[in-house]
Amino acid sequence: MLCYFIIHVWLVHSSHQGPETKHYSELPGHSFTLNSNFNEVEVGCYDALVIPGGRFTELFSVDDRVLSIVKAFADAGKPIVTTCHSQLILAAAGLLKGKKCTAFASMKPVIELAGGIWWEQPGITSPFDITACLKDGNILSSIGWPAHAEILKTLFESMGARIHTTKANSVLFLCGDYVEDYEFNVPFRALQAVGCKVDAVTPSKKKGETCVTAIHDDEGAQAFSEKRGHNLVITANWSDVSVYDYDCLVVPGGRSPELLVMNDKAVTLVKEFAEKNRVIAGVGQGQWLLAAAGVLKGKRCACGDGMKVMVKIGGGELEESKGCVSDGKLVTAVGWPALPSFISHLSKLLGLSLSFE
Repeated sequence: MLCYFIIHVWLVHSSHQGPETKHYSELPGHSFTLNSNFNEVEVGCYDALVIPGGRFTELFSVDDRVLSIVKAFADAGKPIVTTCHSQLILAAAGLLKGKKCTAFASMKPVIELAGGIWWEQPGITSPFDITACLKDGNILSSIGWPAHAEILKTLFESMGARIHTTKANSVLFLCGDYVEDYEFNVPFRALQAVGCKVDAVTPSKKKGETCVTAIHDDEGAQAFSEKRGHNLVITANWSDVSVYDYDCLVVPGGRSPELLVMNDKAVTLVKEFAEKNRVIAGVGQGQWLLAAAGVLKGKRCACGDGMKVMVKIGGGELEESKGCVSDGKLVTAVGWPALPSFISHLSKLLGLSLSFE
């Protein structure tokens, strides 16, 4: 059975006649395949429960079977993660009484009417600035996807995880408009969660400006469909970027690499990372830029059908049976479905690991 995500894209509309107003648009996201059956869920088989946000929570909040599972996790004292609007399910399950909780701002009356204590991150001027994950007992709550790094970090800690690293790592994501949403957001937030300093940069924009992301999905046509994704915030100025400040360069896919290969300075930056023997990683169409910079020569590479020609003419050796491949300090993945393996390979090269006590 296939389901699909809903993407909430926060939009900031400025007006010369009045203050800023903030809201989000709602767009279809990636499709995903269910890997378990609802009726077979046994709480004892899991260490935590994650309830993402979105409008599906309205439906689930009146489903007695869902509420019984949520209550069972609460009774077992296991971490329960809620984001954006999924706190509604906690309210329906009667789990918010006396608990501090945060969420998307419209959820404040729901939390308070359910006996919870509303909390919001101080000093915030934009939803993009909200990065906190609040923990009260076994209840973890946040506003949503901008806080995913802190959500993961707090969840890891709640599950007794320890982060091991051989050094402090700095990672640079090189991207542009219509970068693939998952291929940017998932590794970006995951690396932040394990303590890396992570920046996103693009040649034509300054720190604080945004790039558009895209959702590329297999919907049965010969080529993947493309839909609008989240906005991502650029965190560093192009003019300030130096290879000496980073241990690793990540080039996500989407149509962004087609833009970057036309920028000589972007191609040169990739070459500089290779010359300084830094870790370089490419996902999906990201191999386009890596090939243009000459860093695939003699290297084993994973890539999807659309990048096979680029890898071959770039001197790379195709590993067609693998979703992700490491060769020296180069990591390549076929695309967002291979992100778990990609993050694992990249973490190993950066000397990062987790252990659970």
